[in-house]
Amino acid sequence: MNLSSAPASADLAISAASPSDYLLGIPPGGRRALVLGWLLLGLLALAGAGVYSLLLVLSRTPGINAWFPVADFFRVALVVHVDLSVLVWFVALAGMLWSLNSRSAAMAVGWSALALAVVGTLLMVLAPFVEHAKPVMANYIPMLDGSVFRFGVAIFAVGSVLLVLRGLLAAPQLGLRFDGSGALRFGLNASVVASAVALLAFAASLLLTPRSLDPAAYYEIAFWGGGHALQFVWTLLMLVAWLWLASAIGARVPLSPRIALLMLALALASVFVTPYAYLAHDVASVEHRNLHTWAMRLGGGVSIVPIGFAVAVALWRRPRIVESARSPAHAPLRAALLASMLLFAAGGVIGVFISGSNVKIPAHYHGCIVGVTLALMGLVYLLLPQLGFRTPRGRMARWQPGLYGAGQLLHIVGLVWSGGYGVQRKVAGAEQSLRSISEVAGMGLMGLGGLIAIIGGVLFVVVVCNALRGSGSDTCQACDSA
Repeated sequence: MNLSSAPASADLAISAASPSDYLLGIPPGGRRALVLGWLLLGLLALAGAGVYSLLLVLSRTPGINAWFPVADFFRVALVVHVDLSVLVWFVALAGMLWSLNSRSAAMAVGWSALALAVVGTLLMVLAPFVEHAKPVMANYIPMLDGSVFRFGVAIFAVGSVLLVLRGLLAAPQLGLRFDGSGALRFGLNASVVASAVALLAFAASLLLTPRSLDPAAYYEIAFWGGGHALQFVWTLLMLVAWLWLASAIGARVPLSPRIALLMLALALASVFVTPYAYLAHDVASVEHRNLHTWAMRLGGGVSIVPIGFAVAVALWRRPRIVESARSPAHAPLRAALLASMLLFAAGGVIGVFISGSNVKIPAHYHGCIVGVTLALMGLVYLLLPQLGFRTPRGRMARWQPGLYGAGQLLHIVGLVWSGGYGVQRKVAGAEQSLRSISEVAGMGLMGLGGLIAIIGGVLFVVVVCNALRGSGSDTCQACDSA
């Protein structure tokens, strides 16, 4: 298939696209191939995370978990699952979007970044099978404290540095463009800047954190500041995805590009609390830790609420689409957008009621993280036909976002239910100390939701792989009725 001349699907055409539409096109030539490369890495990460998440959910589900060597098994599976489904998947999709948004510059740097990221990912996936390493449940980037896994993370980090460097070097010059595409490009550029801040935070923490600390304390401090800064990156990408998907299905967002650009700029501004935290407080201090938490809680909401409300209003109104508001090609995009907004809102609401260290905390960040993931899944569905592959449609594509979202919603409801009884986070099996029928039921609901979400995640990989096997929207028609 010729990636340089692949046409966009007519099913996704929007009538009389105006400057207020939040839409971006696919770049030609080598950049298109680089976009595809990062997408394939994202699929590899999701497939690996799916395998580990299945083992993870089974290790926490009452009755079934008796079959596993729970403590070590659960923690090892959790480390790899989190790093693949949050770190690698998000970085890969960021690489896809930044490559799409870039100029034809520093292509060698872009390909080197992708190659290193792939090697690092494979080492992380294989590490549990080639070495016995202690799992360290650090926030944001949990670790297996063994040489293979550490080397994999280091290689992936170097690839990420090169990815961000190319994003800065090849970022398009926007000038005074205040149309919808300009707002999206600003949001993507802003996410690159936020990523650079996060990498500087990681570097500062690694330099300033005493190596004499216990591994659990060392990794927790080393990844705290940069991990918080990364949340601004994922939030910016999600907001770009919401605006883009809404316009792609023909919904008119009642938010001018100037205001949208301002909201995205406010989301970016919040990340600059990060360097202040390093200048004002020692990295091991409570003040340093709390300042990052405060910035993340208050900074993103300033932009998320107005953009989310505007997109919700747009979806409530009748969309303007050339052929039909019920276009088969639009159904997966609309489902992904709705599920993303619902899960992210649920995670935000749960966060308000967190108290203590229990499973309400993973319920909160599962909701928010899955909200970002669903938005990125929707963008993958949108971009596949523009990359020259078949358009995802049919029952499998239409139901996948809803199934994945519903499973994750049940998962976090079960965690909130159990958290109300004080069930602790980052434990499994007998360590959970499930004393009542209600506690067992809550964790059982968590397990059921997790299994449904795993099926939804597998379906996403299947739908995308089916699309990648064909060229053009009319290929593989048998898959449409799957």
